[in-house]
Amino acid sequence: MEIAKTATEHARGLMYRTELPEGTGMLFSWTDERVRSFWMRNTCIPLDMLFLALDGTVLGVQEQVPVLNDRSRSIPCPAGHVLEVNAGWVREHGVAPGMRAELE
Repeated sequence: MEIAKTATEHARGLMYRTELPEGTGMLFSWTDERVRSFWMRNTCIPLDMLFLALDGTVLGVQEQVPVLNDRSRSIPCPAGHVLEVNAGWVREHGVAPGMRAELE
């Protein structure tokens, strides 16, 4: 899992990539929780986005987010992390709000 910690890494994310290897993703992390918004500008890989509390609790998901799209994607709950994975991963693994991810 790649971790985006800095403002520059947050802004770039998975832009301009043409593939995301199976079983990998990008974790965006902050030290506080607030409503987080993401878009798919210059992102060529369809993604699922998991919005997580600082303790790793899944607060909500956005599935099958369309590529090359400037529409803002978020959930109404404050999140401390957002995990981007290949589209379909959430359903394949039965992820739902209330579950908890182990973040190390």
